[in-house]
This record gives sequence, C-alpha cells and structure tokens, in this order.
Amino acid sequence: MKQTIVTLPGDGIGKIVLEEAIRVLDAVGFKANYVEGDIGWEFWCKEGNPLPERTIQLIENHKTALFGAITSKPKEEAFNELAPELKEKGLVYFSPIVGLRQHFNLDICLRPCRSYKGNPLNFIRRGANGTVEEPLVDVAIFRQNTEGLYGGVEWSNPPAKVYDALMTHPKFVKNFGHVPVEELSVSTRIFTKKATQRILHAAFSHARKYNYRSVTLCEKPNVIRETSGMMYKMAREMQKSEFPEIELWNTNIDAQMMWLTKNPEDYGVIVAGNMFGDIVSDAFAGLIGGLGFACSAQINPDSGIGVFEPTHGSAPKYADFQVSIVNPVAMIESACMMLDHLEEQQTAQKIRQAIAEVILEGNVQTYDMKKLPGSPDVLQKGAVSTQQMTDAIISKLK
Repeated sequence: MKQTIVTLPGDGIGKIVLEEAIRVLDAVGFKANYVEGDIGWEFWCKEGNPLPERTIQLIENHKTALFGAITSKPKEEAFNELAPELKEKGLVYFSPIVGLRQHFNLDICLRPCRSYKGNPLNFIRRGANGTVEEPLVDVAIFRQNTEGLYGGVEWSNPPAKVYDALMTHPKFVKNFGHVPVEELSVSTRIFTKKATQRILHAAFSHARKYNYRSVTLCEKPNVIRETSGMMYKMAREMQKSEFPEIELWNTNIDAQMMWLTKNPEDYGVIVAGNMFGDIVSDAFAGLIGGLGFACSAQINPDSGIGVFEPTHGSAPKYADFQVSIVNPVAMIESACMMLDHLEEQQTAQKIRQAIAEVILEGNVQTYDMKKLPGSPDVLQKGAVSTQQMTDAIISKLK
C-alpha cells in the first residue's frame, strides 16, 4: 500500500521548496499519496487560527508530514492583519509549528549538520604555517522540542496569583520587588524529568547506533541551576548506568559558540533544551553552508508521528520572484529524514548521494553557494534556479 504523506506548504518559500522535494521523491521511485493540510499565516488572517483542527486531524490520521515554512510576526502586527470581524474575539497568534510540537508531543527534534565535500560554503580555518584546513563537520543535534522557553507560559503585567508566587522567591524580591507589576514581563523555562529523560536517551541511543564517541550536553548549569542543572545530573546518571562506552561532555552554550569554530570536527552528538538547541543547531548549520542545507525531524516515538522540515523560515522576500532562486537542499534533506523514519533508508541514501555528486562537481550552484546577494539577477551571474538545482539532483538518480 502507498504511504500517505500530509504536505504542509505553509507560507512564502515553503510552498516552493516542498514542491521540489516531492519532485525528487517521485523521481527516486518513492510511492506515496500526498494530501495537503492548511497551515500558516493565511489561515491566521482569515480564520484566526494558523493551525486549523482539520489539519491536526489529517496528521493524526496519517502520522507523517512534510512541512515547508511559516511566517510568524510579533503580537501587534499579527493582530493588525486579522480579518476585521475577528479582531473583537480576543485571539492571540501562536506559532503553528510550536502548536504542532506540543499537540502531538513531538518532543524529539533531530537536526543533523553534515558538510558536503566541495561545498564552497563549508567552514574553513587557518592551520599551521599558513595552511587552510576544511574540517569535516558531522554533528547530530538533539533539541528538546516542547518545553523550556518555548513552552508559552508567560505574562506581561502578570496576574496577582503569579505575582504573589514570584514574590515568595528572595531573589525576585531583591531584584524586581520594587518594579511596578504593570512594567513586568515574565517568561518561564520549564523542564520536566520525563521529557528530559526522553531527549537524553534519544541522544545517547543515536550515538551508540551510529558510532559517535561522545554526547555533549550544551546548556548553562553553572547559572541556570535548576533546569540546566537537572538535565546535566540526569545525563551523568544515564551515561554511567546505560551508556558507559560513550563519553559525556559538558559545555556552556556561550563557550560552545566559540569552540564550534575552533574544533567542530571534535563533536558528535549534541543535546540541549529547546532554546539552546535552537541556537546551537543554527550555529552548526552555518558551518555546513547555512540554512539552505539544514534539515530537521520532529518525532513522538510513542505515537510514531513525525513532522519533517527545513529549519529555514518562509523568506517572503524571495517568494514572489518570477523565477525562484532559493536553495531546495534543506527541504530535500528533510524528505530524506522522513524516508529514514519510514524505514526507507536505501532510498534516502540514493538521494543524499545524488546531492553529494551535484555539490562535488560544482557545476550547479544556487545563489547562496555562489556567495551572491539574493536578487533576481543572480541567474545572469551564473547561479541556478531552485528548479534547476532540483533537476540536477534528479539527473543523478537516473
């Protein structure tokens, strides 16, 4: 039977790159039925909900989704773009992708960052005696995907019960007790032991399965003592009891930002909470060519539901170009992660090999690979269109 895939084009370039990924899946011989789900800014503006219940039901039914990108805007801008008849209903915009993660408990986020040989955007550094080194980057980043600073538990002008609770903490009294309540904004960082255990176990298991020698916990336990501290303590206990052959490294997020450009080849698996996982995965993506090469999987191991997406945004300034110039590789790589999830590893590897051959040859490069500003005239300067890059990858599959 054919697999049914829910496609979620979303906004901006999400619609463009998703179509290219499906072209590659068709070309490699992956047989599937595709059903489109409604998500994104259009549905916020006209319905007051960027993640309609009908889309949630589609994913519930079919378990697997390919997602393009969404546009998110600050609170006031989001309100101003609502349909007039919705503005009196007290609606507040909330990111639909965060909503998906929380609704389906897609708490395991994997963002692999691997450099392709020949990519002109790969990280290089100076070696001894003026030599130039291009270290191989092969890092798997596990990001806890549903808690922490992205949990949405926050207030401006917090209500009396919240304010009174905060006033029970001596540091709040000392540092903020004199601040008028209407001048306060509070965002929480909540970690639970169950979710922390799941992301740590996923990271260590991945390291064992794919022969990485280390797992690095990238947090800030010396300052954020309760949440980061709990995660580090649990990581030490897990490593000692279940994964003794795998080294556990502990880095602070700020120091990690320095070290990743000094010795990125030393890192294997990295695990972090929601915000720091987001930061460190974008940083490592910069070493392999930027967000045009950065893919991700978001999975609930219990239900088997998985959503696969590039980590770039909707880039609306590029969406209306007469000929699209954006790099589709991140979206195509996300489709490969979907294939891995569906136990179609050989098919995924065929696509990855095709991408590798195109990049190594160097004859077909999108504007980012040419290091050109993103403007329509890049096609006259030697860059290829989105569709031409896809065509080149497909040609290697034949």
